[in-house]
Amino acid sequence: MPIQQRRLPHVYIEGKALFVTWSLHGSMPASRYPPPGKLSAGQAFVWVDRYLDTAESGPTYLRRPEIARIVIDSLYTGVQLGHYELHAFVVMSNHVHMLIDALIHPSQLMRSLKGATAREANRVLGRTGEPFWQKESYDHWVRDDAEFERIWAYIENNPVKAGLVTSPEEYPWSSAGVETSLDAAHTSVCAT
Repeated sequence: MPIQQRRLPHVYIEGKALFVTWSLHGSMPASRYPPPGKLSAGQAFVWVDRYLDTAESGPTYLRRPEIARIVIDSLYTGVQLGHYELHAFVVMSNHVHMLIDALIHPSQLMRSLKGATAREANRVLGRTGEPFWQKESYDHWVRDDAEFERIWAYIENNPVKAGLVTSPEEYPWSSAGVETSLDAAHTSVCAT
């Protein structure tokens, strides 16, 4: 079980699914972190995620369709490159969640994914020399099938809990919405 130490400990268990969350640079001011020691790691994660869902300030570049599309295209490129198997994802206005089976070391795949999306998004936004993503990502290895299902549902229901849509399928920047869009496109092509 390799442990990689940065600000947060990163524990990777080979053969286990991995839940990963990362956010835009500046989306979580240091003054807004939950107080240390008062919440469990899981409670602190949910606290931060709810803050990100309702943040009224900070960058929200991922709200722009062309930027969200860059992230989603890169997620699928990672699958094509053999970096991971992608189970679920959501691109919110200032953060991303994904549930994967990593096929290469997670730090390598995150460096590749975040680097590629940052370069392309900054190009589209006309930004140069500015960080796009927070350096740190949150990751959690999935312990069993029940937790896998809970995390999958958590990811796809994130836009519903944030009050953006009433059902996961309505949100176009998630695995639930993308699958619905793809099914609708396939149905209309087959009907003609």
